[in-house]
Amino acid sequence: MKEHPVQDLSYLPQYGYGSRSTAFWGTAGFMLIEGTGFALAAGTYLYLALVNQTWPLGAAPPGLLWSSLLTFVLVASVWMNQITKRHAEHEDLRLVRRDLVVMSVIGFVVLALRAMEFTTLGIRWDQNAYGSIVWVLLGLHTTHVLTDLGDTLVLTALMFTRHGRGKRFSDVSDNAVYWNFVVIAWLPIYALIYFAPRL
Repeated sequence: MKEHPVQDLSYLPQYGYGSRSTAFWGTAGFMLIEGTGFALAAGTYLYLALVNQTWPLGAAPPGLLWSSLLTFVLVASVWMNQITKRHAEHEDLRLVRRDLVVMSVIGFVVLALRAMEFTTLGIRWDQNAYGSIVWVLLGLHTTHVLTDLGDTLVLTALMFTRHGRGKRFSDVSDNAVYWNFVVIAWLPIYALIYFAPRL
């Protein structure tokens, strides 16, 4: 029996970007699961609005100032996020470091705006079904912002150490994909909480 020569594959990259990365598929699966959670919470909101004669219950529709500022910052952040992703895929360490610092600051700004947003709801989470579902929707989204900000801060720290090379650039790219999900998931929630009660 003739033996086949062993080929040297050491020149192949040990990581990839997009669909060539296993982390990408893990992130995609996580977004699918979390998106389902958002859809279930939104469905609950719509069901409660449908079965109650007046909506919202026991409160005026929440104020628009902080939520609109938050939405503007989130949508505007997509531009910087895409730049970060592109720089990561070109493995430009200097620019990725800068971009991650900027994205970290954006994450903190979003959390500050969210804190202000909670002050304009006009209802406590335990007051009635309306208060509960609004706080659940905002709480879910806030958790996702915190998750991505935590990941961004870790990646930022790693990029300023000897670990800022190779697969870490792929991780930055996957993190950027997740931030886009956080932004996209917010838009229907924003419409549901702030504009549906005004119709």
